[in-house]
Amino acid sequence: MTLPMDLSIEVGEAQALGRAVVALESTIITHGMPYPQNVETARLVEAEVRAHGAVPATIAVIDGRLKIGLSDAELDALAQAQNVAKLSRADIAVCVARGGTGATTVAATMIAAHLAGVSVFATGGIGGVHKGAADSFDISADLGELAITPVTVVAAGAKAILDLPKTLEVLETQGVPVIAYRQDDFPAFWSRSSGMTAPLRMDSAKEIASAHAMRGAMGLSGGQLVANPIPSDAEIAAETLAPLIAQATTEADAKGVTGKGVTPFLLKRLFELTEGTSLEANIALVLNNARLASEIAVCLANPGGND
Repeated sequence: MTLPMDLSIEVGEAQALGRAVVALESTIITHGMPYPQNVETARLVEAEVRAHGAVPATIAVIDGRLKIGLSDAELDALAQAQNVAKLSRADIAVCVARGGTGATTVAATMIAAHLAGVSVFATGGIGGVHKGAADSFDISADLGELAITPVTVVAAGAKAILDLPKTLEVLETQGVPVIAYRQDDFPAFWSRSSGMTAPLRMDSAKEIASAHAMRGAMGLSGGQLVANPIPSDAEIAAETLAPLIAQATTEADAKGVTGKGVTPFLLKRLFELTEGTSLEANIALVLNNARLASEIAVCLANPGGND
C-alpha cells in the first residue's frame, strides 16, 4: 500500500537539500486556541522556525491525506473548520483510510513526523497523567509515543492541568529522557517551575542534538522530551494558577467531560478565568519552543557546525 502522504513544496525542497525541518502539531490550532488567534499564532510559529534557520512542517490529515506542511489556504481552512477530529495513535490510520480530516496531537504528530523523516518537533506542552487517573485511568498516549517513536519533542513541560509527579513517573518507567533546558527544575507549562527536579539537564541545542543522534546510533527506541521553560516575562505563577486549575477541573467533572474533551475544556476555562492571560502565555511559550527546536534541528542537519 502506498502511504497517502504529501510534503509541502517547502518541506520537500528542504529535505532534498538536507536542511533542518521542524514538525508542528495542528491540535493547537483546532482545539487549543480560538479563531483568529489560532491561525495568527500558527503563522507566527512558522515564521519563528524560519527565522532560526529551519523549515516548518505543520502536520494534519486533510481529506485522507497526511500533510507534512500546510499551504496558507489549508492552514486558514483548518483554523476555521468545525468539529475537526482530534487524532492520536489509536485513530489516525482510521481517519486517513476513511478520507477524513483531523488535527494531530503530540502522539500523532510524532508518528507523522517520523514517517516523513523529521526528527524534531515543537509543541506547547505534552499530555500526561490526568488528575484522578487512579480511578479514570486517563493517561495521554503522548507518553507511550515518546517511548517508541524517535522524535525529539520540545515542550514547556507537561500541561499544568495534569498530575505532574505521576507524569514524570510514567516517563521514567517508559525510559524517556526528560531534559530540562538550562535549569534543574521541570517546568510546568505556564510556570517556569513545577517544584520538581528534572531527571536531566542540558544547556545547549548542540548537546541535545548529540544525545538524539546517539540514541539512534545505540538502537534505543523512542524520543526525547526537552522541557523548555516559558520566558520569565510571560510566565504565570504556579500559586496563581493552582486554584483556577482546581476550579476548572471541578467544573469538568461536574459536566461529565471525559477523554479527549478534558484538555480543550480546561484550556478554554482557564482562558476565561485568567481573562486571556493564559492564552498570551501559551503563545509566548510555543514561540520559545519553536526557537529551541529550530536550533536543535539545525545542529542535527549540520553535526559538524558551531553550537
